[in-house]
Amino acid sequence: MTTLKHIKDEIQKIAEAIESVLEIDVTIVDENLVRVAGTGIYLDKIGKKVKGYSAFKKSIIEQSTILIADPSCNEICKECYYRLDCREFSEMCCPIVCDGKSYGVIGLIAFDEKQADRINKEHENLINFLGKMADLISNKLKAQIKAYELELEKKKLETLLDSMDKAIVSIDIKGNIDRYNSKFKDIFKLSNSICSENIFNILDFMNTTPINKFDKEKSHSFYYKKGRHSLRGIYNINKIVLNNELKGYVIDFIDKKDAIKNYNKINKEYKIMFDNIIGESQIIKNTKSEALMASQSTSTVLIMGESGTGKELFARAIHNHSQRNENPFIAVNCAAIPDNLLESELFGYEEGAFTGAKKGGNLGKFELAHKGTIFLDEIGDMSLHLQAKLLRVLQEKELNKIGSNSNKLIDVRVIAATNKNLEQMISNGLFREDLYYRLNVIPINLPSLRERKEDIPLLIDFMIKEYARKLNKDVEYIDEGVLDTLIKYKWPGNIRELQNIIEYSVNMSHSNRITIDILPSKIKQKSNDYILIEDKNIETLEELEKREIIKALNKYKNYKKDKDLVAEALGISRATLYRKLDKYNIISK
Repeated sequence: MTTLKHIKDEIQKIAEAIESVLEIDVTIVDENLVRVAGTGIYLDKIGKKVKGYSAFKKSIIEQSTILIADPSCNEICKECYYRLDCREFSEMCCPIVCDGKSYGVIGLIAFDEKQADRINKEHENLINFLGKMADLISNKLKAQIKAYELELEKKKLETLLDSMDKAIVSIDIKGNIDRYNSKFKDIFKLSNSICSENIFNILDFMNTTPINKFDKEKSHSFYYKKGRHSLRGIYNINKIVLNNELKGYVIDFIDKKDAIKNYNKINKEYKIMFDNIIGESQIIKNTKSEALMASQSTSTVLIMGESGTGKELFARAIHNHSQRNENPFIAVNCAAIPDNLLESELFGYEEGAFTGAKKGGNLGKFELAHKGTIFLDEIGDMSLHLQAKLLRVLQEKELNKIGSNSNKLIDVRVIAATNKNLEQMISNGLFREDLYYRLNVIPINLPSLRERKEDIPLLIDFMIKEYARKLNKDVEYIDEGVLDTLIKYKWPGNIRELQNIIEYSVNMSHSNRITIDILPSKIKQKSNDYILIEDKNIETLEELEKREIIKALNKYKNYKKDKDLVAEALGISRATLYRKLDKYNIISK
């Protein structure tokens, strides 16, 4: 808050000017009755407080000029601390008011009869004169308040900019820098004085985007190098427009490494732990126990299970329970990225490695996951060429970027996942056997939802609460008949399919519960089919075939050529056996 003490030097000059004109001592106090200026005997009292009730205080409260012609008999002076030892002959107090608020008082004090006589006889002129002096102080105070407010807004803006994770700079339409935050200086290792310098002279990579193209292109990747310091990132350009006229640009820069750190920092709040994986069935408890033990190791893990069983969920929980939990968890879906792009995505590339390669090259997912964990989902969809390169990374603990002549050591734990039968793929020449054994050090088999039906009510209860909250619905529970129907259903899509059905049902519900009529017809029909089959105590042909295959596998599992013996016992070819193993998702060692 601005007070008279912030302009005390100017106030002292005004006090001295008044004393010079009137030849009467002057003291000026603030709203707390602390002297901020003075002449004569008051010069040594600057900074000290006026004690007790006085004409000063009354003038501040009432915002009025007070004349005390004779202190010895004035009512106001009866409350004065110095009333019994007063040296004053006369006194005039004029309030200093700014925007309706009292900030202090100008005091004109007579210490002899001549000065008192002048105050008393010329009080109207003196009141007018002191009023103008008070207005002068008030105007200076207004200017100071305005300057303070501007400085405060500037400080707020600087603090706001400095608190951001991005480096920010503003430039005029010619590229000259007029404002920036501390992060901008830090990431580019710049000197303290860069205002008015041209950004194109400081950051050479920006010359690839002329300023006249700023309107057309907003986001750009960049590579910056200064001595031993280098970084890669992205910068975004935003226009500054006033009255439909372009005045400049605000540019923010994001260091890719900082972005990853921030991503991991945010994700810490939403860490998936094994306690977050819902289920009380013995099979899921055993699976969670195995995965928890795996988390304490550094060996590779292969998670196997049908689609929708929660393979990435388990991978994240393994990472979050491991000693690497403070470092990155990078997930890559090998089936979602075209093969010609997956190599550069995983291993990175150097500048000029191929047509269209970014200036400065690009970090691969393995580098980004250094000291952490990389999750390779759908590993069965990786090409043989990339399987060979992945095998080398696992064996040598180093990678070779595309276009690089040197290898780089990395420390990354690999967790892979698949819903395919990798053993059959090995027999068909589609997956490397040596890579399979490198990945399958700690195998974890996730149960399907139909193998843990006792968990379905728990999962449904959790999902209803989640989707009711997200969709702002009042749904709280499901009818018993609905629960029976959902338990009878076989769930080929597992938990992902259950999520889909619950989200749909919450959306379609018009009350606080999910009723049987809301369920999709395919769920009701399939459940009825399963009920009829169970009531008749008849197995489907597929269930019978699957059971017989498992029986044969168990019978010949200790034989050297077990697959040949199993195929012969079942009366089918070895290739047909592998197709059926894949069809029924039977994992065989």
